[in-house]
Amino acid sequence: MTQAEGHEKPVIRDRRRIDPETGKLRTASETAAQPQPQPESTSEGDAVQGTAGPAQTGESGQVTTPPAATASGVDGGVAPPDAAKLAARIEQLERELAERTDDLKRVQAEYLNYKRRVERDRELVRDLAVGSVLTELLPVLDDIGRAREHGELTGGFKAVGEALETTVAKLGLVRYGEVGDSFDPRIHEALMHSYADNVDGPTCTAILQPGYRHGDRVLRPARVAVAEPTVGPTDNGEAGQQPSEAAEQQPGGAADQQASETAGQQSETSGTDSTSQSPSSDS
Repeated sequence: MTQAEGHEKPVIRDRRRIDPETGKLRTASETAAQPQPQPESTSEGDAVQGTAGPAQTGESGQVTTPPAATASGVDGGVAPPDAAKLAARIEQLERELAERTDDLKRVQAEYLNYKRRVERDRELVRDLAVGSVLTELLPVLDDIGRAREHGELTGGFKAVGEALETTVAKLGLVRYGEVGDSFDPRIHEALMHSYADNVDGPTCTAILQPGYRHGDRVLRPARVAVAEPTVGPTDNGEAGQQPSEAAEQQPGGAADQQASETAGQQSETSGTDSTSQSPSSDS
């Protein structure tokens, strides 16, 4: 066999429905009588089959495609995780949420405390500033008060003085100190002290200089004269005495003790003198 005979001749298939020679329409039987074409190449089929996925051939010769794996979930989604892992994750998220909520509450409480502290400090600074200004005006108020006592607060000076007193009163300045008030060392300063029968305790009998306060803060204590009650009547009906006089007249008091000590010293001195004179008399 020659090389030319080893190769098959090409097969030409005429699929034209109109015969080019006769110009007539070919029938279906004539078209079917043409030789059937052979598959051109298996490479194209393999490529199509590779894109379509693996195929299975049934008993009837039909090609079937296997169903998608159920492990991948519905619509190609991820399979649900294990229930224990899901519960642990939920518990962790709830714990983190509680921690963040506590942090938020703590920050909110700190902010509220900060606001209160700032407001309190601002109010304190304001009170200190107003009190400092009022303290500088106290001598002026004293002069106005003395002028009023002497009847010299008249005319325009009276109007200015009353306006100043009204202004400081609006700022919270309060004047205190009246005759008959109980003496309180926290708000009073005693400059004079005496005893009286018509008082039951330490009492302010005279106001030498009024006191002033701003809110709970005392700007200047009232300078007063204080009287204390005398000692009550004795058993024999004698009048009461002051505590200092009663102490001096008590038996064995300081005066009696000093007198006895002086008498003892004098007796010792006289005895020493007599002893020193006896040798001279013998001679």
